[in-house]
Amino acid sequence: MSSGHAHGGLYVAGRSPLHRLAPQCKVAATLLFTLAVVSAPREAVWAYGCFAMLLVVVARVGGVPGRALGRRLLIETPFVAFALFLPLVGQGPRVDVAGVGLSVAGLWGAWNILVKGTLGVAASVILASTTPVAGLLAGLERLHVPRAFTTIAGFMVRYFDVVSDELHRMGVARVSRGGEARSVRQWGVLAASAGSLFIRAYERGERVHLAMLSRGWSGAMPDEGADARAPRAQWAAALALPAVAGLITATAWGLRR
Repeated sequence: MSSGHAHGGLYVAGRSPLHRLAPQCKVAATLLFTLAVVSAPREAVWAYGCFAMLLVVVARVGGVPGRALGRRLLIETPFVAFALFLPLVGQGPRVDVAGVGLSVAGLWGAWNILVKGTLGVAASVILASTTPVAGLLAGLERLHVPRAFTTIAGFMVRYFDVVSDELHRMGVARVSRGGEARSVRQWGVLAASAGSLFIRAYERGERVHLAMLSRGWSGAMPDEGADARAPRAQWAAALALPAVAGLITATAWGLRR
């Protein structure tokens, strides 16, 4: 299984400076950048424009196509729908927009969710696009994330395709027997398929676990390069992004006073 396919095709193979950075540096930089973004005052619109420009530069350095980045941002659609609903139900002073009374507090709340959520998701997408899953898990371990978490996450990624393929085979078998669920009355077919899939996945998990125990499984993945340390130059390069973002946030708060 390729690393790119392992997390839904997010990884974009390349030789850019961003690809060559140690994964723990990129994970730490993404986390710190996101903290700087969410800490900025929502009224400082210029600050969020600066954050967006920083991400554009990082995406260009990493060779992440803009179209692919925009397509992957669709994952936040449910949050966008929630944010657009806030101005309609918010309390306090209201303002007329195209003949519709909208709450001022709701508008600011919607802006706050949209801009911070979009920037956070974009940073995560850039991280996933330039780091394979194995690298992400190794980076988390090097940042002293509990090994139980990284082990479970690794198995989830590895067996996602297995469960997806099983679901596809069940769907083909169901359709070949005339079991298409095209109306509400036939949703019971989908429910039965979901139950069958759960049982099959559980049984397969038990078989895999027994096979691993018979081969000496000790509860953790082998330490393949887990002790590798990133050079200081890589840390400096990676932390430049959150450092600039933190400076922008501090300036925004300073101008607000």
